[in-house]
Amino acid sequence: MDTTATLFLKSLLVGLSIAAPVGPIGLLAIQRTLDQGLRAGLATGLGAACADACYGALGAWGVALVIDWLVGARLWLATFGGVLLLWMAWSTWRQPPAAQAAALPSQRELLRCFAGTFVLTLSNPLTILSFIAVFGALAGQAGAGLAALPLVAGVFLGSALWWLALSLGVARVRERFGVRWRQRVARGSALVLAGFALWQGVGAWQHA
Repeated sequence: MDTTATLFLKSLLVGLSIAAPVGPIGLLAIQRTLDQGLRAGLATGLGAACADACYGALGAWGVALVIDWLVGARLWLATFGGVLLLWMAWSTWRQPPAAQAAALPSQRELLRCFAGTFVLTLSNPLTILSFIAVFGALAGQAGAGLAALPLVAGVFLGSALWWLALSLGVARVRERFGVRWRQRVARGSALVLAGFALWQGVGAWQHA
């Protein structure tokens, strides 16, 4: 049987690998870091990391009723997520870039960044199915109860480390982007987010 440390490292890599591909959350984190700074980008990413940890917990502890409901509701979750993505795309398109690259977001804006990506990640059916499959297998190696807790902590830490690295990397170069370039990035991100929304919605209804 794998040791707790080994399983923790495996779950950390799972969290990292699921967070790392550039998708709608990554685009939001990049755009918000450029426009509002490190804290906004990190808050965006941590919302996704917390949602990843929630699904990791469901997979690790095998909450059958909740898992069955989520799998059955994945069509409607995908639809809700698509609508939320469209709203984020529209908000990103309309929001003027900050006049100062060093402007700090308010606590309310940080909470909005966190909450939006938390809900968006929870509504992603691919995240649901990925964590159920992977963590069901890892939890079988770890055992039940508190023994599975390091797996949940590992996936959160792996995901959070990715968002920290991404936000730090973008924050280091954000001063090189003037208002015009940051507006172009925002508009481009909005278009890609809308594309993700349409792709997610069409794909979900085709496989319904």
